[in-house]
Amino acid sequence: MRTPNRILMLAALGLSFGLTPAFGFEGTARPSAEVMTPATPAPVPLGMAPASASSRAADVPRPPGSIPRTGGLTPAAATVPGAVLLPRPTAPVPSLATPAAPSIQGPVPPPTAFAAPAAPITPFEAFRSGARALRDGQKEKALVSLEYAAEQGLIAAQWKLGRMYAEGDGVERSDLRAFEYFSGIADAHADDNPGTPQSRYVANAFVALGHYYRSGIANSDVRIDLGRARHMYAYAASYFADPDAQYHLGRLMLDPHSPFKDPRQAARWLHSAANKGQYQAQAVLGRMLFAGETGVPRQPARGLMWLTLARSNAGPSETWISELYDAAVKQATDDERALAADFLMRWMNGKRD
Repeated sequence: MRTPNRILMLAALGLSFGLTPAFGFEGTARPSAEVMTPATPAPVPLGMAPASASSRAADVPRPPGSIPRTGGLTPAAATVPGAVLLPRPTAPVPSLATPAAPSIQGPVPPPTAFAAPAAPITPFEAFRSGARALRDGQKEKALVSLEYAAEQGLIAAQWKLGRMYAEGDGVERSDLRAFEYFSGIADAHADDNPGTPQSRYVANAFVALGHYYRSGIANSDVRIDLGRARHMYAYAASYFADPDAQYHLGRLMLDPHSPFKDPRQAARWLHSAANKGQYQAQAVLGRMLFAGETGVPRQPARGLMWLTLARSNAGPSETWISELYDAAVKQATDDERALAADFLMRWMNGKRD
């Protein structure tokens, strides 16, 4: 028996006996910040009827034209937990000392008039140079290279600059500058083919804009507008099938202060994201199914399965997921834990429903 299968068997046995695993097993990896092709949304979980045609039409908005810079005021919504935060670059790499060049005796001759000119750098080369400089701690050099690549229309550079300004990484933090970069990407590439490598950057730009419209930007024309936030999430969730957008759209539909509250529709979007490995969606969907929600039948074994996957994929700092898992394990019966272990084995083997 191969080692991964032994690990899965131990996890299943732990659930069957109500034990909290002292190890993590391999689930679907969390979404990476790298480029990836989004998957087709998974079917609705057991007990959830598909939405009506009118409901589906409302969830697939038309591509926005230009991203508006202002919005009407609406009541503030709760802060979205687990917003997408991409990893910061590694610590600066110290430069290696090099021996001093020997001194030249006598006058230095002028450069020849026939020296070959340097080859022009391409936008992609500039992006790679900027990313390398950022990893090495050369922030000013990185900024110059990335800005050049962004001006030439390279989406990866535009997105990276947006993240830098959003996080204050190597530059003074400016949510407004970040908003402008993400808006530029969304304006120019909303109709890009979802199967292209750059589509992940475009989808993430829509998600970032959704966050900004949900919370607003102080001292700017970007106001809180839950309608625009929903539109940004929904477009990335439906057209690009982006799991992060699907998760945040589901959370918006669960927010009691949101005019778009709809637990049944939220469960559909969370299920689609959870099947793609979005561990936050796995945790929220698991809680909903274990406890039961309005319009969502209680399925404790399946809910415990999702919570187990979420706990395995989450980082140590996300204690809210561990707390949901621990509470569910304590409340579950022996039969529910055994059935959850069976569901878990089937899911890990690719039999997903």
